Amino acid sequence: MDDFLDLPTLIAIVVAVFVLFRLRSVLGTRTGNERPPVDRSRSANTESKADTDDTVVPIRPHSPASAPDLDDERRARKLEAEIDQFSRGDMELAEGLKAAAAADSTFTPKSFLEGAKAAYEMIITAYAEGDRQTLKNLLEKDVFEGFQRAIADREAAGHKVDFTFVGLPKIEFSQAEDDRKNVLVTIRFHAEVVSATRNAVGDLVEGNADQVQMIADEWTFARNPKSRDPNWKVVTTNQLD
Repeated sequence: MDDFLDLPTLIAIVVAVFVLFRLRSVLGTRTGNERPPVDRSRSANTESKADTDDTVVPIRPHSPASAPDLDDERRARKLEAEIDQFSRGDMELAEGLKAAAAADSTFTPKSFLEGAKAAYEMIITAYAEGDRQTLKNLLEKDVFEGFQRAIADREAAGHKVDFTFVGLPKIEFSQAEDDRKNVLVTIRFHAEVVSATRNAVGDLVEGNADQVQMIADEWTFARNPKSRDPNWKVVTTNQLD
């Protein structure tokens, strides 16, 4: 025990304690020049973001302007299919229908035929009944005047028409074109009607009240695609044999 606490050992212990005390006093004191503690997660995120900004192109949704309009594509395919169907292999007619559709965005073969059917029935029924106002709304001026003269002649003769529209078993495109002013579409109608014209005393003058007869007409409809009026009007009529 006396050997352990000899003078050299005591001196070494004192020196060691002194050195430790000095180190602690220096390491445990802030001078104000130290760097602040680093948030490792924040630092890692910052480095990752920097790397990403430099090397990865951000993904953005396509703007509506650059995205394809699926409705337009469907309409185009539908129009093409209708033109193929209603042109019946007639290339000249197909080109005419394409020209009509290009000039007038509201034109499609199927819807036009539906409208033409309705117009045809209205016009020939109005003619039989002497309904001038309906005819005036659906016919071009020169055509209307021709119908009006025929009605006036019939009335002057004291004739009256008993008329029934039975049906329209056949309707087809004959021609279509864009003449740079109007879109012109010609339709052939094959209709079934019952028509009997009687004089003032009721005697049959023309037709047959008890028999369905077939009539055939070829009419041309026209519309200015720049006009605000969406309606088509009949500009020529031709009775087929």
